[in-house]
Amino acid sequence: MVKMASCGGSFKTITLLCLGSLLSSVTWYLIDEQSGLASHKPPAQRKSSPSVLCKGCRALIDDVLKRHSQKWEKNEENYRNFTSRLSSSCRGFEKAIITQANTPVGTKIVYEAESTKTLRVTPTIFKTFIKEHPFSNKTFDTCAVVGNGGILMDSGCGKMIDSTRFVMRCNLPPLNKEYSKDVGFRTDLVTANPSIFNEKYNSLSGRRRGAMERLQSYGKSLILLPAFSFAMNTQVSLRVAYTLEDFGSPSHAVFFNPDYLRNLSQFWNTNGLKSRRLSTGVMMASLALEVCSNVHLYGFWPFSNHPHGLYALTNHYYDDTKAKRWFHAMPVEFDLLLKLHSQGVLRLHLGRCLTDKS
Repeated sequence: MVKMASCGGSFKTITLLCLGSLLSSVTWYLIDEQSGLASHKPPAQRKSSPSVLCKGCRALIDDVLKRHSQKWEKNEENYRNFTSRLSSSCRGFEKAIITQANTPVGTKIVYEAESTKTLRVTPTIFKTFIKEHPFSNKTFDTCAVVGNGGILMDSGCGKMIDSTRFVMRCNLPPLNKEYSKDVGFRTDLVTANPSIFNEKYNSLSGRRRGAMERLQSYGKSLILLPAFSFAMNTQVSLRVAYTLEDFGSPSHAVFFNPDYLRNLSQFWNTNGLKSRRLSTGVMMASLALEVCSNVHLYGFWPFSNHPHGLYALTNHYYDDTKAKRWFHAMPVEFDLLLKLHSQGVLRLHLGRCLTDKS
């Protein structure tokens, strides 16, 4: 277990009082009712007085910044040691995504979150699987994992994000000129919560053009869905694949392998992360660490006040919708990611991106 920071109380106790947005605070399961598809302009960031901080939170943020502020350099030994353990446990190169190669017709899929439920792969379902793993032992030089936290507002990180070799985003966030300076445009992979299509687009059982207009904003990207985490996710996830095909989209739907998600959960559990379910951000950061030589995280910040200036932040960079916090162990997740940053395994960006060296 990673030792938690303290400032007159436990890390978890204090952060639960003033927790804002972390890793987009989005899960792609039906338990999460938030769609992540807000397109309206977020409320203006209020330059709140630090006095509105919860008791002990200033000291806690100061402690986080002290741990973060040291000049960051990649530590190749720490990176290799960590990613070697991660790859040995999870085999993301081979198993992260279901393919026709690793999941042939007749395979019995065991649902990740409902182990008593199974699905036999039929020829029709098999045709929706990507033929080969999209990474196939290919290592990208740099990858950006972009959360949806309010800390991205006025960050100026867009160019830095777009300059990386592979960009991963979480849960279909809005991308347009209004936000491009802070979050960029490029997307190579984006996760999608099936509940988005259930709630916003009638489970894709009727008109689908509205859903396609949203998906088209991600260009030629992989749309990653947890089709086999819960049984009720499967049909709408398959309809996403059919919709992309029917409209001739350059994007392609891909499905997370439930075996990989189980292994990933166990890996993080043995590293001190005890939670009902990993957040989307940790899943994407984990995948990036297997397929990228240099991993950069943006939009990951667990407090409702900015680390530099302590002014109030909205929950997401595009809205202030609150997420259900009991589902993930957010304080522990952030502490573990901050530890990896301090060890030179990955780089966690906080605040503004003024230059390539910021």
